[in-house]
Amino acid sequence: MSLIAQSGGFLRDRTGDSGCPSNNGICLGWMVDHLDRYWSPFLEHVVITLIPLTIGFAIALSMGLLAHRQKWLITPLTGFTSAIYTIPSISSFLLLLPITGRGNDTAIIALTAYTLVIIFRNVITGLAGVPQHAVDAARGMGLTNRQLLFRIELPLALPEIIAGLRIAAATTVGLAAFAYLAGAGGLGANIDADIDFRGNVLVCGVILTLLAAALDFIVLSIQRLLTPWRRAAA
Repeated sequence: MSLIAQSGGFLRDRTGDSGCPSNNGICLGWMVDHLDRYWSPFLEHVVITLIPLTIGFAIALSMGLLAHRQKWLITPLTGFTSAIYTIPSISSFLLLLPITGRGNDTAIIALTAYTLVIIFRNVITGLAGVPQHAVDAARGMGLTNRQLLFRIELPLALPEIIAGLRIAAATTVGLAAFAYLAGAGGLGANIDADIDFRGNVLVCGVILTLLAAALDFIVLSIQRLLTPWRRAAA
């Protein structure tokens, strides 16, 4: 219903007095005056981006920690997550529709699956890259495996893990633009409503870029808070 109303609004604007949208141009005045119509889709986009990122990070981190202890799991889990990532995003939404129906559930499940391979590989890479002398020193001090993981290995692997989260965040912001195909809304619906109007596409593109940049900044800030020794070294 909202999509139809928005589409109608764009159609009326294209035939308005300004002449800018009707000429398929980019009218900055029109875009500024109509920014309010992007607010609700923007909030929907934030929701269907943050929830998959949070769930995907928790699952991928758990898988990575398990595979780090049980090395034989690395190959099958890497193959499993990679196989999921090879499925085109639009196809994954459409394949899930008969099972989960239209709405946020379908989008969240599909987008969560896409985050797994990126974060999982970085967790494995980060933990494998922990210097062996640091591990040996910790064992010599009498640390248990659990203490070794949370006091030595995870902190040293954190930059690599955060790098995977940053990539996953930017990827999810882009893939979420197709979530409207599953009935989840988001800015993709606005783009598709008037794909011939370049100003509308430009506004949506700028908002998506700013959202990705904001998430990247937030994740980097969290990394700086969690790794104070790197600031001291710098």
